[in-house]
Order: sequence, then C-alpha cells, then structure tokens
Amino acid sequence: MATGVSGVVAAQRCSLSKLQSLNGLFAIYKKQGPTSADVLNQLKRKLFQEAGEKQTNPRKRKKQALKMGHGGTLDSAASGVLVVGVGGGTKMLTTMLTGSKKYTAVGELGKATDTLDATGTVTLQKTYEHITKENMEEKLKKFTGEIMQVPPLYSALKRDGQRLSVLLKKGQEVEAKPARAVTVYHLSLRDFSPPLFTIDVECGGGFYVRSLVDDLGKELSSCAHVKELVRTKQGQFTLEEHALREDQWTIENIARVLQATPTEPVAESSAEPCPAARPRKDGEEQQGDDQGS
Repeated sequence: MATGVSGVVAAQRCSLSKLQSLNGLFAIYKKQGPTSADVLNQLKRKLFQEAGEKQTNPRKRKKQALKMGHGGTLDSAASGVLVVGVGGGTKMLTTMLTGSKKYTAVGELGKATDTLDATGTVTLQKTYEHITKENMEEKLKKFTGEIMQVPPLYSALKRDGQRLSVLLKKGQEVEAKPARAVTVYHLSLRDFSPPLFTIDVECGGGFYVRSLVDDLGKELSSCAHVKELVRTKQGQFTLEEHALREDQWTIENIARVLQATPTEPVAESSAEPCPAARPRKDGEEQQGDDQGS
C-alpha cells in the first residue's frame, strides 16, 4: 500500500515538473457560455488537479506558480479558437492580439439588440423583406479593406480600469469609444436565408464582428445582430487542426502540441525521468488522469 501511494506521489511530482517546464503557445476550444477568463481558469484547475495540486483558485497561487494567459478575448456567447500562452509563451500573446483571425458569423436581419448579439435586449425591429442576396453581397464590399469601426458598448474595452460591459450592467452611463481603423482582409457571404445570413470574415486585431453585422444592417436600411459567432482561426491555429477540446486538456496533450516560441524553446524538465506507469489491475481506478466532462 505504501509503495502504491509513494508511486502516485512521484507521478504527480513528475506531472507538476512537466507542467512548470512548458513554454510556448497552444490552442483550446472555447464553448459558448463562459468568459474567456473563466475557460482559462478552468484549464488551470484541470492541469493542477492532474499534477496533484489541490488549491482550487488558480488566481491565488504563491507557490508552484504557472504563467498562463490567452491571446484575445472571445465573447461569452461566442465559441471557437482561444490561443493560450504558457511560461515564456505568454510574451508572444501580443502577436495573437494584433494578428489575423477568421470568424464565421450567423446574423439575423430585422432585429437590433443593445449588445449587438443574441444575448441582449431587442431595441429595434425593422422590415427586411426588401433585402436580396445581391444587395448584401454589394454592401459587404464596403466593409473590406481598412475601414473605420466603432466598438460595441458591451465589450472588453475599459474605462478607468473597468470593462465597459461591467459599467453598463451596473447602470452607469457609458459613452461610445471613438471610431478606429481596423482591417478586413476577406469578407464573403456563405448563406442567405432571410432573416438569417452567414458570413465568413478574416480580419486584423481590434475588429468586432458584432459591430460589422450591426453596421451592415443599417447599410441595408434595416437592422441586424449576431446570432452565432465562431472563431475558426487565430494566427497559425485553426479550429479543426489545433484546438484542444475539454477532454483533451492534459499535460501530455499540451506538451505534444505546444508550439515553442522563437526565443523560448520548450524546456526539458530538470527532474528525474518519470517512473513508468505500472499496469492497472482489474477494477482499479486510474490515477492522475483528469479527463473532464
């Protein structure tokens, strides 16, 4: 029994050593609902749990610290690629913020909301029967290239250190941020089935798909909001090829797919090699394998 317990402890120490030696970038899948920060904290909890660490608040770690951050917020209602930096990889996250991204968005004509997406309250309804596929394709051309865009009020942008979305929920008055230059590399209409339509967008940093759909509705003498939003690519990371699903969030999987930064090669652990896993007996629970739901 003692030998079994010591083996588990040794394996967990080895896992923790591997976790702390990670340096680079990787991508995970963010589902609809939680914030990007919530997803990142959930990832940390799973990894520390696998390594035998029992503290449940990943933001309050004084010992065994792990540097980890994400490279661009996805709205709570959005899903898709979320790039994560670990160790020295956190220094490269600014390139993810400013780099190219791809989205697929489903918009709904005839309704505008205060958040510019389906989570908000409907603030305006207008007819859309006059809009044709040709009309929309023509108007989309206006939003290609370098354009000026006003960010949504409900956003991660901050005033006095607090997010605008938080201030609005507190009932405070919030002024719209001034229009700023953003870049759209590619914009196309994938499907037109009024009141719904689907667009594919490739853009640079600082671009808001919600603002695009809202502006597009106005250009079409109607209104519109985002019904669904998926980020399909961020930098070199694609949804289909690179994004780890929740049941794949393990130290081994991350180490396998980790892309080392140019100045921070993936570190080799200085600890002794991990002991080989012994075969499990029938009915014995597997140790240290945290495959979340």
